[in-house]
Amino acid sequence: MKKIIFAVIAVFALAATPTAKAQFRYGPMAGISLTDLKFKQDLVSIDPTVGFSAGVIAEMMFPGIGFGIDLGLYFDERGANVNLGDRVMWQTQGYGKEHIALHYVALPVHLRFKYTNLNGFEDVLAPFVYAGPTFGIRLANSKVKAMEYSGGDLGLEFGIGGEILKKWQVSASYNLGMTYVTKAKILTDYSARSTEWSLRVAYLF
Repeated sequence: MKKIIFAVIAVFALAATPTAKAQFRYGPMAGISLTDLKFKQDLVSIDPTVGFSAGVIAEMMFPGIGFGIDLGLYFDERGANVNLGDRVMWQTQGYGKEHIALHYVALPVHLRFKYTNLNGFEDVLAPFVYAGPTFGIRLANSKVKAMEYSGGDLGLEFGIGGEILKKWQVSASYNLGMTYVTKAKILTDYSARSTEWSLRVAYLF
């Protein structure tokens, strides 16, 4: 965790350097995702669910080297369908297949590389890749009283995409949760991390 914090501070320090002459752009983003919960023990059946995200992202690129950072502030819905009725201890309490929904404000801070040495073709399509932490602050959750919920989430996100006509960006990413987001009240250490496959579209000004 300390290494991640120091890395984030270093990225912001670089971005704040006037001599870097970074190109800063921002714009709206929307996307859909396939989300899941990975519990420590395989006690009940779990089905992924479809979520969505919407908000604002920003890109800061440093000319001549192809590297930069991307930031964001957006709403992100995650979760899964968890069949608590598979176990008698929950079945007797009236639980069956429960939809555990988690709503976050997501704050990504990613390192990015965009390949722009394509003899002018980059004006039409420029591929890019990115990776880094995504911080989540929980806003709300579903009312499944058998579970407890953490106040936030830390994930490592890896993505690939393309910039079309220097304005539109289409990307696909995978977010691997590093901390627990929910756990059972009546069991010891029965907790889950979230995972998320996403497809997003953004328009940068």
